[in-house]
Amino acid sequence: MPFLHGFRRILFEYQPLVDAILLTIGVEEGASAQEEKFAYRRGAQPVDQDTVCSSLVDLLERESKSSVFEEGISYALFKVAERGLVYAAEILLRYGANLNFEDPVSYYSPLHVAVLKARPSMVRLLVGRSADIEKRDRIHESSPLDLASEESDRLACMHALLDLGANVNAKDKLGKSALVHALAYSDGLTVQNTENIELLLQRGADVHAATQVGESAVSSLVFVIKQSLEARNNEDAAQIGSYCVRVSELLLAHGTDASRCLVEDGEPSLTQASLEHFDLLLPLAVLLLHRGAAFACSRHGAACWSGHTLLVKRLRSVLQPHGGGTVDERRALEILEQAEFVLEAARLNHPSLPLPPGLEPPVPGDNPGTRGLFELHRRVVEQEASPPALRCLCRAFLRRHLQPWPLDDKIQALPLPDRLKHFLLPENIQSLKPSWKSFRPLHGTQ
Repeated sequence: MPFLHGFRRILFEYQPLVDAILLTIGVEEGASAQEEKFAYRRGAQPVDQDTVCSSLVDLLERESKSSVFEEGISYALFKVAERGLVYAAEILLRYGANLNFEDPVSYYSPLHVAVLKARPSMVRLLVGRSADIEKRDRIHESSPLDLASEESDRLACMHALLDLGANVNAKDKLGKSALVHALAYSDGLTVQNTENIELLLQRGADVHAATQVGESAVSSLVFVIKQSLEARNNEDAAQIGSYCVRVSELLLAHGTDASRCLVEDGEPSLTQASLEHFDLLLPLAVLLLHRGAAFACSRHGAACWSGHTLLVKRLRSVLQPHGGGTVDERRALEILEQAEFVLEAARLNHPSLPLPPGLEPPVPGDNPGTRGLFELHRRVVEQEASPPALRCLCRAFLRRHLQPWPLDDKIQALPLPDRLKHFLLPENIQSLKPSWKSFRPLHGTQ
């Protein structure tokens, strides 16, 4: 039982020395940072740092012959690192505190706990004094950078670690990189590590890194996308959607193939996930297609999935509900219009969208939804039977040639008339309707 063994050692061997050190610097063991912050409101006297340093030096001189002196001051270093007391840490280090000391209970080092408590100044001090910047705890094998990536309030620690040479693509025992940690700990609602993700990508994080079981940045994002469909209300879904769209932009800008299946039998691609409920995830579906995502699986082809198949399946589920229920005419017209919007977005970069073999045409019916679905299918068949216009082929060629996205600045710099620039960037004109600009939850939309 390493936990109990470690606890006994602290309690019976060097805890008295640790208590004396903390008492000298005015820290009460067990008190939270918030309690210490407002201690003065309860009548505590301001700390005179020079006096505290002098008292601490006197204490360490008296105790320097103790058999548990090094362990005691090393554990005290862990405690002052937790509170960000740089001046006290400097004195403890001067007297031989172990930079890489492991807390016998948590197995974290002072650097780990400085990151966990968002103490960037302490991070710089410890690494500057040669603390192992890649040290991993013995339980999860998480590095300081892994821990920093998991919470947005640790962003300053991430900056410090990366500036000081932390390996941005190192992995823990499960194969997770810091980028995967940042996405895996984000739910889009209570935790949004968008800035952490952006910083890691800017510093060279591998956007394709995956664990042995296929967990990756994209798979974590797909999970959150699916969670948005189960949101309690429109506001929560919209907030999650805003996060998903922003992170998708970041991943796309660093080389993610949005239409590639992640593993043979694992999570779907970003494009597939967005098209399965395209009417509820419309901002993401349109973003991916505007950024050149393929309208079929780029790994296995249309036999795996195609945009046409997914659109028709979703349209049928809404317009031809099981049990023969009635369909609201306004809702039917809206989702048909959204489907056409998605198709136009796909044709922007892929003027020809061949229909997958075996796609059965809808059966004509009397209700508005069924009639609309039949007419949409007929128009798609007619359009795909004709060769795309040369101007559309040229537009798609130029847009692919100017990758990576976004293309706005690149196209604006071309020596072309404004009208032609607008033609090359129709996404800047054909904006989503206000009611389409947010994710929506699945409940209440059928």
